[in-house]
Amino acid sequence: MKLSVIILNYNVRYFLELCLKSVQAALVDIDSEIIVVDNLSSDDSCNMIKTLFPKVKLIQNKENSGFSKGNNIGVAQAKGEYLCILNPDTVVAENTFQDLLRFADQQSNLGILGCRLIDGQGRFLPESKRNVPGPLVAIKKMLGFPKSYYVSDLDEKNVGNAPVFVGAFMIMSKEIYNQVEGFDEDYFMYGEDVDISYKVEQAGYNNIYNGKITIIHYKGESTLKNQIYAKRFYGAMQIFYDKHFKSNVVFDTLVWFGIKLGAIFLKPSEITHTNPKHYILIATEKNTLIEKAIQHNIICHPQMVSYENDTEYILDNNHLSFKSIIEILSNTPKNCTATFKILPKNSNFIIGSNSSKTRGAVIQLSNN
Repeated sequence: MKLSVIILNYNVRYFLELCLKSVQAALVDIDSEIIVVDNLSSDDSCNMIKTLFPKVKLIQNKENSGFSKGNNIGVAQAKGEYLCILNPDTVVAENTFQDLLRFADQQSNLGILGCRLIDGQGRFLPESKRNVPGPLVAIKKMLGFPKSYYVSDLDEKNVGNAPVFVGAFMIMSKEIYNQVEGFDEDYFMYGEDVDISYKVEQAGYNNIYNGKITIIHYKGESTLKNQIYAKRFYGAMQIFYDKHFKSNVVFDTLVWFGIKLGAIFLKPSEITHTNPKHYILIATEKNTLIEKAIQHNIICHPQMVSYENDTEYILDNNHLSFKSIIEILSNTPKNCTATFKILPKNSNFIIGSNSSKTRGAVIQLSNN
């Protein structure tokens, strides 16, 4: 088998459905499998998988075991030569895996392969390519100077070496994953992607960023900026530093302050939505269920012609491929205030997010 896609899920049922539909479309011509590890979700995630995706291998954990352990559980049952660690709040294009696997097979010493990530409004996510957060880099990041934290000298649409990739999307061989003993389970959430990236590089492999391939990562579903996030993020940095670097009193002090002050000043993220003046549905025909759900008239266009401010574009996956949807978002002008939602194929909801820092919105479509 060529590829195993491992998706760790926790209470993001609708984003997971969208993700799985995109992954299935991208695996049509690849000898592959999809493994979803559910960390004891309280929503309808597992029933949805059993009903809509019966060929997906579902592992239902009896506890929320965290990111590292959850993924390790999934990988233990994977049969693929390559692994893709994938967040459930992502959307891949139909050609994503074919192109990246072809690229991976052409490399002589590949460790981890990453790609270009954009948020739900098409904005590039700089954590797509990061540097190892050694003492100096980590201190600058904590003090609000993040430039050295990211690989800023590599253009976002180019190909080159990048030490660290985000756990939302990374491809590597199962052999290398096992060689470095997978994700370190001392990390519950955050830091484990930095750790495994560092271990792979230390083992002598090249981590490569391919900016020619773009996927969507809504991000706010899994990285809400609240007090729990602050403690876990700074705590994870402390674990990473203790494991891989010598003790540094200044760094240790800054981490301590980061945990304490972050817990005080970081407020829970709220669900935020704009109020668009216009709605445009990119589809072959109007959808009265959408009009009823958003309580607003919509204009229907068969293709994306222009990007208008204060307008929400609803992208119909029954009409548009995932590749086309990603291209539409990726081509959004820099200062444009347009927003986007996706109507997944054969689904009764539209979904999207206006910010990578807050939870997205799911709008149900009903005949009632």
